[in-house]
Amino acid sequence: MAWAVRSLRRLQSAASSSQAVRLLESRSWIRNPRKVDVCAGQNFVLKVSKGGSDDGTLTLTSKSPPRVVFILGGPGSGKGTQCQKIVDKFGFVHLSAGDLLRAEIQSGSQYGDMIKNMIKDGKIVPSEVTVRLLLKAMEDSKGEKFLIDGFPRNDENRAVFERMTGIIPEFILFFDCPEDEMERRVLGRNQGRVDDNKETMQKRLKVFIDFSVPVVKYYESMGKVHKVTATGSIDDIHTTIEPLFEQFSEAHSTGESQYATGKFDTSPTNN
Repeated sequence: MAWAVRSLRRLQSAASSSQAVRLLESRSWIRNPRKVDVCAGQNFVLKVSKGGSDDGTLTLTSKSPPRVVFILGGPGSGKGTQCQKIVDKFGFVHLSAGDLLRAEIQSGSQYGDMIKNMIKDGKIVPSEVTVRLLLKAMEDSKGEKFLIDGFPRNDENRAVFERMTGIIPEFILFFDCPEDEMERRVLGRNQGRVDDNKETMQKRLKVFIDFSVPVVKYYESMGKVHKVTATGSIDDIHTTIEPLFEQFSEAHSTGESQYATGKFDTSPTNN
């Protein structure tokens, strides 16, 4: 979907909306050219309508870019708990990559069995699958600022997200928690998740150390990581986080966003 943002520059010179529709059809982006109302990426909204005797209209309008904060930390480090408190106070949309993947399993989609087996083995689901789920959830939410929890899990996740969306995160909130404490929390939470067992937990910790910690280091080199000591009470931990989001809210109220765009994916997608 994000390839369309770059394509819009070409569409602006289209003589009619029928030309735009044909271009979109040729890229397998739309399937029903009779009536189209589509969102193209994060910077623009493209609306194309075609029907009746009128050849239709092509409208290009600006749209505020989404603001994204990545929430990283090992399994059981308290990411989800703190995200809910941030949502309640600061109005973010919370998207958990793990929850989206588990919902995809329950939906019976073509990816369900593959995702289930990879999660059970503590492996990382292919990046494009996870990013597509995140993008759909972002669009469906109609939100403007997002906490993306448990993502990116490796450097490929990061690169694919940037390529497909053009979004650079505002900052990364990293929950630093001892391994024995994370294991104690996971094995004691009794949520019935397929990955909440000792064997899978050990695999997940190894994957986190081998693949996710290097992502944290990458963002540290950009000065974007805020590390939180994730031990103590829920309220104590939240007290250390609150000032960061207060500063974030104040900066955005004055237009001082750190948001930056990269190159958009120009390959066609089959939604």
